[in-house]
This record gives sequence, structure tokens and C-alpha cells, in this order.
Amino acid sequence: MKELLPVSKAEMQSRGLDRLDFIIISGDAYVDHPSFGAALIGRYLEAHGFRTGVIAQPDWRELDSFKILGRPRLGFLVTAGNIDSMVNHYTAAKKKRKNDAYSPGGLNGLRPDRASIVYAHKARQAYKKVPIILGGLEASLRRLAHYDYWDNKVRRSILLDAKADLLIYGMGERQVIEVAEALESGLSITDITYVKGTVYSCANPDLGDKETLPSFDEISASKEQYAKSFLVQYRNTDPVSAVPLVEPYRHLYVVQNPPAEPLTPFEIDSIYKLPFTRTYHPIYEKQGGIPALEEVKYSLTSSRGCFGGCNFCALHFHQGRRIQTRSIQGIVDEAKEMIADPDFKGYIHDVGGPTANFRKPACRTQRKHGVCRDRQCLFPAPCKNLEIDHSEYLDLLRRLRSLTGVKKVFVRSGIRFDYLLYDQSELFFEELCRFHVSGQLKVAPEHVVPAVLDRMGKPGLDLFEKFRKRYASINKKFGLNQFLVPYFMSGHPGSDLQAAVRLAEYIRDLGYMPEQVQDFYPTPGTLSTCIYYTELDPRTREKIYVPKSLHEKAMQRALIQYRKPQNYDLVREALVRAGRTDLIGFSEKCLIRPRGNQRGKRDRPYTAAQKK
Repeated sequence: MKELLPVSKAEMQSRGLDRLDFIIISGDAYVDHPSFGAALIGRYLEAHGFRTGVIAQPDWRELDSFKILGRPRLGFLVTAGNIDSMVNHYTAAKKKRKNDAYSPGGLNGLRPDRASIVYAHKARQAYKKVPIILGGLEASLRRLAHYDYWDNKVRRSILLDAKADLLIYGMGERQVIEVAEALESGLSITDITYVKGTVYSCANPDLGDKETLPSFDEISASKEQYAKSFLVQYRNTDPVSAVPLVEPYRHLYVVQNPPAEPLTPFEIDSIYKLPFTRTYHPIYEKQGGIPALEEVKYSLTSSRGCFGGCNFCALHFHQGRRIQTRSIQGIVDEAKEMIADPDFKGYIHDVGGPTANFRKPACRTQRKHGVCRDRQCLFPAPCKNLEIDHSEYLDLLRRLRSLTGVKKVFVRSGIRFDYLLYDQSELFFEELCRFHVSGQLKVAPEHVVPAVLDRMGKPGLDLFEKFRKRYASINKKFGLNQFLVPYFMSGHPGSDLQAAVRLAEYIRDLGYMPEQVQDFYPTPGTLSTCIYYTELDPRTREKIYVPKSLHEKAMQRALIQYRKPQNYDLVREALVRAGRTDLIGFSEKCLIRPRGNQRGKRDRPYTAAQKK
């Protein structure tokens, strides 16, 4: 019988525990599944002999909520949850979200804004001398000073705002054990300054090979200095080539150690073999469970990291560009355990990671020298050293679909269609279409205008068109009636109204109306967010147009879904402002009809004075 990590004194007593070594405070409900960071770190600590419990979604208004498991012997581990608490709470239009998939029954409001900071303050108030260690995505991406979209200003390192002792960034397993063992040996938390993948503050950093960033005051006052600082951080995300980074504040320094070494396949396999119950704690049953579990419960993680290099993605700063994979046998063993679940219906919902068809490092050079600091693997063109090979992923999928009890194995996480096209063999593409698509294959061209795609770090439209036609051809070859669902993004830096209109025209010509639109969200830790804030490309210092007003962002978003009646006014205004009233009319090329639907009435473009 698998036991959950304790969430109450009663559960501690039932396991014979009078005191815990570590207590994880999490903004998510407790789901004992490896896709949930708090559970994964908790189980990993437990496997290394540390007694660990979880305080999930404590009431931050009540201090007693942080005392329910007593004083931990070694420390509090604080995380906002699987995603940033501000992203969890607010849309890109800064409107409050109605639901929270990581809370019981999807109920919103069970965690505070800036949860890492609030929880750390409460933990300190509850037990003053207990070490407080931050982790998770929110802490990882805010580890140094960063632009905050919701405050519209540069904020300090979250380590300082939370008044925490240490911050772990990245996935965290290797770091958390090293820190735990140091504390167990009697070392003070203030002396743990050497662990890779951590950030600490000090009065005087005594380091050899290091790089000093512009000070917090400098980057707060100058967008050019902010861009300079970001570029240094951007180039220091690989454990082989990175050096310690020092960020000066008025009376102290924040020091980021180089990233932790990647885990080996054996190490990752050992984590996923831990005794997860793969479900939520029974205390949530009456509230309807945890919605976020539904999609991942019968999914398999095959890799971490991504060398795709999309500028709007934070993986570069969190998991890194180096691919870390699990062994095929390790994944198959997990699938067998999944099949034994009485609720399993025969469908594996996904086998993938950040990019499903990346199953090996981009090139041999990365293994020894790390990723390139100034070059991308796929953009603007594939590197001559790029190794393009789907054979191992194909073998994995074949092994999984041959298992007794498996009816279908889907691939639903992202596919890099350009990487797929560069493969000289079409075997993977054909088997993907034949066996692993659930009627619709989702891909992300994101946009169609070259200048916008350049700012996104995405391949050109010609490649997507080639992919789209080849997908249709393969499906026809095998008599399959399957669709391609392209994802598009609105409001990205570099996209003006003219570019947004061209995207709408392309969607019109496809005869497709997207059900979902991703409005660009300036979250911490992405190159695109740096461009959004500074209106500069930090690599070239080129000035970039950025749509910043919520109204313009709404117009660009509406253009992608121009057929929706509720978007009519925004679409019309966008077309008039863009000088594209030729798209208001009755021909098949028009996006909308004139107001009142009367022939003969034509909308006129804005005058120069109105545009201002």
C-alpha cells in the first residue's frame, strides 16, 4: 500500500513521525503525481531518507495554517506551484481568471498573488529561525531582477522580496538533495553558497571567475542596461559554459551559481520509479478532485529541455536547452504500471515533453562543450551540426503501442514541424499520422509575417506550408480523415496592425477559424519579454515595435477570430486603423461586412489626425 506524504499531524502520527525534516509549502493542491513539482521533490527527498510533508494551499491570512505540521527540523521549501501565481490568476489582458486547474474543483482564489513571497513571509513569521528555500517555476524565472508585467516595472530578485535564505532554480532534484545533505551535516544555510543551480545573497561575493551584471538601480533606470543584463543571463544558461553572475544592490549582492548538471537517464528513471499514487489526496474528493490531473494522469514524460529556441518560451531559463531523456525501458515500465490502474481505459494521452520529437542533444558538441552561447540550433536555419534523428522516439512509440492493454498512444505535446521536415526519412512522419494523432494534430506556426516570425525565433511560413501539404498527403495516402490545428499568437513584439491583418488574411485563405488564440504574455525569463519591456532586441540593440496598449492587443487578438460576432467592432476598428477597409465588404476576400450589412455603404479609413 503506497502512502501519501503527510499533510496533517494525524497522518504524521499514522506513519510514526513526530517531526519532519522538510515541509513543502505549495500553491497547488497536493497531487501525488510526478508532473506536480511539490510531489516530485517531496518523494525524492523521502527516497533519500528525509522525512517530508506538504502544506498545500495554506490560508495565507491565518498564521496557524503554516503551523499545522509543526516546526521542520531542517527547513521550509516554498513554491508557488507548477506555474507562476500571477499567470495562474490573470490573463494577458490582466483580467482575473475564473478557474484554477490546480485547485480542488477548479476553484479560484485559494492562493495569493505572488505566492512565493507571501508564503515565505508567513513561514518566517511562524518559525523565525528555520531556513527558507524557494523553488518552482515562479522562483526560477524571477531569480534575478526582472520586468514584471503586472506592476509594469522592474522588480528585485524574488529571493530578496521573499526574504528567503536560498533559491533553487531549474528542475531542482540534484540541488535539493545537495542542500538537504549540507543542512543535515550541520552546515548553516548561510554557508551553502557553492551548490550549482542555486541563488543566494551576501554582503561581499568572494568569487574567482564571475561576471558582474549592471546593478539593480542601473537596470531600473535604463532599458538599455536592462537589455545588457538580460543578454548576459541569456548566454549563461548551460552548466558547461556558464559562470557565476553577480547582481549588485545598494547594500548587498545577489549571486547566481551556474546551472546544475543535467540528470542522466538512470537518474531520471529513478525519480519516476518512486512510489507515486498518481492521484490527488483523498481530502479533495468531495470537491471534485483536481482538474489539472486529468490530462497528465495517463501521460508519459520522455524528455526535458528544448533546443527549439522560441523567444517567447521560458524553457531556456528553466529546464535549459540541453535535452535530458529517460530510458525507453524506464518509460515502458511506467506505462505498465499505468495500465494496471483499474481506471485506465487503454489510451495513453501523451508521450513527450516540451518538444515531443526531441529525444537527444542537438549535436555531439553539446555533450562536451555545452550549447552555443550566440547561436541557435534551428533558427534562422538549422545548424550544420544538428543531428536530425527520430529513430529512438519511433522505437519508444512502437514499444508502447505494442503493450497489452494499450489501445492507442497519442502524441499531444508540441511537435517541431521544421525539425520533422528536416528528417530525410519520412517513416516517423507517416507513423505519427497513422498511429498517434487523435483526429487533430496541433502545431504552432505562431504567425505568418517574416518580421514577426524573426522576433519569435520561429521558422518561415514556407516551411509550415510544406509541412501542411505533406501532412495532407500522408493522411490521404493512408485513407485518414485527420485535421491540422495551427496555433497562432497575437500581440507579439514586432507585430503591428498591418501584420495582424496579414495573419487574418492567411487564416481566411486556410478556411479555418481558430478556437484558441494565445495573446502574447510577457512573463519573466523570456527574450520576448525583454523586447516587450525595452523595445530593443538585446542581441542587436535594434529598435522593435511593440504593441503595448491593451486595446491594440485586443484588436490583434480579435483579427485572428474575425468571424466571431462579438469581435466585429474590434475587427472593424483594426481594419480602418490599418488602412485595410478593402477587407470590409461583400466579396469572398473580405473579413467582415459593412456595418448594417447594407451594400453601397463603405467604411472609410482613419484620417491622419484620427490615427494619432
